Amino acid sequence: MPVCDVEIVSEHTSSSRCDEGFLRLRRFMVRNIYADGRSSRAYPCDIVSRPHPDAAAILLYDVDAEGRVQVVLKKGLRPPVYFRKLKSEVTPDREPYLKLIEMVAGVLEPEDGGPEGIARRAAAEALEEAGFTIGEASIQTLGAEAFASPGVTDEKVFFCAGRVRTDQGKEPQGDGSMMEEGTEVVILGLRAAIALCRSGGIVDMKTELSLWRLADHLGYIPQLDLFAHQLPAALQARYGRLGVQAAQEGPPAA
Repeated sequence: MPVCDVEIVSEHTSSSRCDEGFLRLRRFMVRNIYADGRSSRAYPCDIVSRPHPDAAAILLYDVDAEGRVQVVLKKGLRPPVYFRKLKSEVTPDREPYLKLIEMVAGVLEPEDGGPEGIARRAAAEALEEAGFTIGEASIQTLGAEAFASPGVTDEKVFFCAGRVRTDQGKEPQGDGSMMEEGTEVVILGLRAAIALCRSGGIVDMKTELSLWRLADHLGYIPQLDLFAHQLPAALQARYGRLGVQAAQEGPPAA
């Protein structure tokens, strides 16, 4: 049965501790230490975290015989942004945000350490959230990891990609939580998905970042709707994937 609303049954904000629940809030007073030994005045620093703060996100995709790239996303409940409507001080939203379109992602468990663990978690989430079976060995790294919102949370996201056959997906089973109830699989062209990010149809930042990373990974240029090998020879000679360039140039100096 499709979910048409989410209602608040009770609120426990004032009666629960900040180190309880799925999300934990750590509150510090910190100060900056300078090279000459001096320090700044103390200031508050709040950190929102999970017991296991890192996550694996996988962008499932397919390339058909004509070279058209499709991506597999999901559309599911996101009560935290849905309840923005209760706040009077936020900028009015263009829509209620009951459900959001996002890429597949899941929290890394203690046993999911290292690249193999990330691939294992990504494969498990692909089946659980989108209904696609993918071998761990075929999962590709989609650039380096990144922090979701470093001014608020210590969550780090590891980005992956995996090629699937879009006609071979099954009904996703979810993890049994109410948050995943009624999740829908959404299959879009890569160019169309990127356009939705710009127009507000997709408002999840990790998904937009991954769509662009996938385009770069495949050598696909969304603005032209063609691949690098289809460019005129002179432009092909100048073309370089950003990921390759970054690896050659190395990290920025401290």
